[in-house]
Amino acid sequence: MADFMELVRTRRTVRKFTEDEVTADQLNTILEAARWTPSWANTQCWEIVTVTRQDLKESLQETLFKGNPASKAMTQAPVVLAICGRKQTSGYYKGEVTTKFGDWLLFDLGLVTQSISLAAHSLGLSSVIVGLFDHDKAKQVLQIPEDSELVAMLPLGHPAQEPQTPDRRGVEDFTHSETW
Repeated sequence: MADFMELVRTRRTVRKFTEDEVTADQLNTILEAARWTPSWANTQCWEIVTVTRQDLKESLQETLFKGNPASKAMTQAPVVLAICGRKQTSGYYKGEVTTKFGDWLLFDLGLVTQSISLAAHSLGLSSVIVGLFDHDKAKQVLQIPEDSELVAMLPLGHPAQEPQTPDRRGVEDFTHSETW
């Protein structure tokens, strides 16, 4: 496995994939990374739907908003992971919300999505995090229950391109010492 900081520095969004399959071992390693992701009070609110059927990937592609640059990736990637969260789990204690921000599932799903992306990259795979779609229609396609939200989809596969490194702000540009 590659050095962690190297993984963080070199992971890129990829929207074009080869036809090479994602093996069961690779997918299991990625899902194992999700399993060990930290979450609010260890609630592990995530549910992940793995999609490999072409007809389902095409139906999910139809839920993307016009002009979404990940449109082709949805059907080209051998696997699409649908990242879902159980509502009123993360950020709740005894059924009551405990945070200023309400349901904490978006935070926990961000963490698990990062774990998945980095694990995939460590295996030589790439992904794109897709959030611009009709969430309700995609939930119907995947038969997601009402007590859960579909937050993001990740087409996942072997990269057919190596994207350029985007400009990044320097640490000094976003770090504040003691107070803002």
